[in-house]
Amino acid sequence: MFFSKKKFKLASMIACGILASALFTGCGGGEQGSSGGGGEKAAGDEIVIGANFELTGNHAQYGANANNGLKLAIKEANDAGGVKGKKIKIVEADSKSEAAESVNAATKLISDDKVIAIIGPAVTANVIAESQIATDNEIPVIGPAATNPDVTVENGQVKPYIFRACFIDPQQSEVMAQFAAKDLNAKTAVLYLDSSSDYSKSLGKIFKEKFEADGGKVVMEEAFLAKDQDFKAALTKIQTANADVIFVPAYYEEVGKIIKQARELGITAAILGTDGWDDSKVIDIAGKDALNNTYFCTHYFDGDAEVQDFINAYKKEYNNDPNVFAALGYDAGKMLINAIERDGSDSKKIRDNIESIKDLQVGTGKITMDAATHNPIKGIVVIETKDGVRSLRTKIAPEG
Repeated sequence: MFFSKKKFKLASMIACGILASALFTGCGGGEQGSSGGGGEKAAGDEIVIGANFELTGNHAQYGANANNGLKLAIKEANDAGGVKGKKIKIVEADSKSEAAESVNAATKLISDDKVIAIIGPAVTANVIAESQIATDNEIPVIGPAATNPDVTVENGQVKPYIFRACFIDPQQSEVMAQFAAKDLNAKTAVLYLDSSSDYSKSLGKIFKEKFEADGGKVVMEEAFLAKDQDFKAALTKIQTANADVIFVPAYYEEVGKIIKQARELGITAAILGTDGWDDSKVIDIAGKDALNNTYFCTHYFDGDAEVQDFINAYKKEYNNDPNVFAALGYDAGKMLINAIERDGSDSKKIRDNIESIKDLQVGTGKITMDAATHNPIKGIVVIETKDGVRSLRTKIAPEG
């Protein structure tokens, strides 16, 4: 979720240059091998993995929740005796919600802490930034919630050591465009996008393409900025379009305020969104009544039987409901544990085992890894909210 490829590559290249002397043979490669990334740690008393998350900065809420999900998965494995008699140790590093700091954190985890794999960061920009360092040192990375396609594939080639635990942006935009056209019989739509977020802009672009391919028409596009508080001027313009649906692919803080203010202005159209909505706080912000006739797609429905073990375990551990970042952090942890269990004695074998995951039960359901793209094959759900209660509107089976 977030940001453009060009910005990421620039930040990563700059950071790599600065940090070259700190890493074994630098960003450009050289004779490294998996032992340089801590492969030998799996042969000791502990299996050492890295958690590179946004623990401070603008995205700290996402990183902290994903980190909590990961820690729960590892705690469960350790409480059950560990992996092949060894306990898993998590070494945490703070990417500080910045691409360059993500490289700093990954460098420390690889060179100083000798981790065998890295989970995180949470957002796309920071995963892409660390990907070259990890690849050069043959350290597998699982990005829990980085939905931009460029995370795992660059110039048509899969990045050999980079994986994700979530579906990608095009999938969720296509799902919501089809839902609008076919389930809601919408003929017209307005896009209301966060212009400071490439996550939002990318989702809007794909929604428009798919919705219009299905016979609909996007009649207006408006924009806001993250952390904005007053949306009524733009919403007043949007109201004049009298569109069937309003697509707002953004995060819950702004989404809650947008929906609340839209309803106060008398806008009754269906409002649609994506996985950035998936936090119970959106109900607190918008109010129960305002959320009637709203829909968003996400990674799981908390009423499904197959996700209850995770939800109950998370509530017991943290005394609150998990959000989507926590769930995906847990999924990434389960993926890594599975890979280590299957003869994950070094980083290269762990990489191979992640790539071959098939029908693995994680927190949000079952997943299979697509070896060609390093994207998990998994289902998508569309959630409807009515009177503050979420219900499953439809479930799209995984492709492949």
